[in-house]
Amino acid sequence: MMEEKKFEKALEELEQVVTKLEKGNLSLEESLKLFEEGIKLSRFCNNKLEEAERKIEILQKNAEGKFIKKPFEYEEETEIPPE
Repeated sequence: MMEEKKFEKALEELEQVVTKLEKGNLSLEESLKLFEEGIKLSRFCNNKLEEAERKIEILQKNAEGKFIKKPFEYEEETEIPPE
């Protein structure tokens, strides 16, 4: 759970950086410093998401009834129209 908190905190900080940059009232030096910080936070968050994706596995039974590990495959949810 600690990893999740670090991810959430980094994502929150990244959102703050983006908000500050969007306001546009910073000097060039301040903007570059924040941009660099934002890139680092973005890379950290991306790495954590990729790490989590690699850890997700689904256990399935094969034809012999033994459990096998299968990589998680994301299925996009689709809405079923009302009848």
